[in-house]
Amino acid sequence: MQQRILAGIGEVSALTLGGGGLGGVWGPTNRAEAVATVVDAVAAGINLLDLAPGYGRGEAEAVVGEAYGGRLPAGVRVTTKCQLGSPPADEIGAIVRRRLERSLLALRLDHVDLLLLHSNLIPDDFVYPRDAASQDRFATRISLFTDAVLPVFEALRDEGLIGAWGITGVGVPATVIDVLGSAKPPAVVQAVANCLDSPGDMRRYDEAARPRDIINAAVAAGVGVMGIRAVQAGALTDGFDRDVPRDSEDWRDFERAAAFRTLAAELDMTPAVLAHRYALGIDGVATVVLGVKNRHELAECLAAEAAGPLAAELQRRVDETVGRSGRDHPSR
Repeated sequence: MQQRILAGIGEVSALTLGGGGLGGVWGPTNRAEAVATVVDAVAAGINLLDLAPGYGRGEAEAVVGEAYGGRLPAGVRVTTKCQLGSPPADEIGAIVRRRLERSLLALRLDHVDLLLLHSNLIPDDFVYPRDAASQDRFATRISLFTDAVLPVFEALRDEGLIGAWGITGVGVPATVIDVLGSAKPPAVVQAVANCLDSPGDMRRYDEAARPRDIINAAVAAGVGVMGIRAVQAGALTDGFDRDVPRDSEDWRDFERAAAFRTLAAELDMTPAVLAHRYALGIDGVATVVLGVKNRHELAECLAAEAAGPLAAELQRRVDETVGRSGRDHPSR
């Protein structure tokens, strides 16, 4: 498998195995199949595992713990996440440490290579248009991040419990971009990387998501980029593996991608292969995080990586099918 440089971390595989599928977020699986998927992924050359306690209430991390019994193969790195919200500043240290310790216990490890803040970063005075009553559960105000969260992450790094820290770049875009360009930027940002430029139902604000601007800002700041949502929660596949409301952003993206599926059939590819090959070619994305839940889906993604990023002309055709014609084109 192709190796790329993830700034702040080092050389990693072009594909990262995500924990959402292993934890049942993207449709049903079972422990034995999830363990087998991890083992096959690593055997195929994937050397970065992107996990979180929220993926199946610890299931994804327990899968990796069972797969390797706390002895990861040489060169394999592991991430985990903390969805913090906006608790009182004096409670943040204890909350982050408690959650990290729980993840380490499930993984059977004494450290992780990367800890990501999985909250939405927002301006201090920002009010979500539809989720204002619950936003303190999923969104972290920027002053709280700077004054309280960042020192905790740096302390954990200095203690050797984490190798580096990063953020998930799905909060208010201007705030995410400000953090990337700050005096103390993260080592890594996870950014939406799909041909729709869509975070789907993760976008809780009204303005545009601006994923390409986030990626470009990260590259300019020397921050590594992990591409997420390559198939946009299933919208860029043949069909969802879970119940999706017809009034959701994910469903609207699925309808928007009808011409994309027609193009994939014309090219004799599955939509998932076409979507992953597109994401692998987005300039600035070092590694694409997979949401697979079984070995069959993994094999499809491995085939996409082996075929390589799309040629420029085919990239443009994909852009045209989803309404990106005339905008910035991905290239590598």
